[in-house]
Amino acid sequence: MSRARQACCIGIGANLGNAQDQVEQAIARLARLPDSALLARSSLFCSAPLDAGGDDYINAVVKLETGLSAQALLAELQAIEQEFGRERPYRNAPRTLDLDLLLYGREQIESETLSVPHPRMTQRAFVLIPLLQVDPFIDIPGQGPAHSFVPGVAAQTIRKI
Repeated sequence: MSRARQACCIGIGANLGNAQDQVEQAIARLARLPDSALLARSSLFCSAPLDAGGDDYINAVVKLETGLSAQALLAELQAIEQEFGRERPYRNAPRTLDLDLLLYGREQIESETLSVPHPRMTQRAFVLIPLLQVDPFIDIPGQGPAHSFVPGVAAQTIRKI
């Protein structure tokens, strides 16, 4: 029995090395995930680190359709981060690549390793603005329309590259 395919959204960020190139390479890599198809990708955006120091981040969001379970998709995302040399020396450390599973269909998932919808996505302009670019009418399960959270992040600086 095959698994039902789900639309999911993944947040992408990097602020070490050639961050713009790394984000573009990550998008290409996500498009090649097993049993998955790239449906949409946002523009690239530049934003200052939030709750952290370091260089500005390059951010984007992609929307995929996948037959992978949420846990299997998370494992794939973490493997890609490792391919790009991701290290986790401390919370909010600068990174070569960060891949966050923001949404997985209409599911709400809470486990030791995964929280979906991503718990801080409604507080981050660098997530909401590109998310709305890939799907202007997207709802966040259990929370409502994504666009309703934009006024709360209006003070955060983000610019399209």
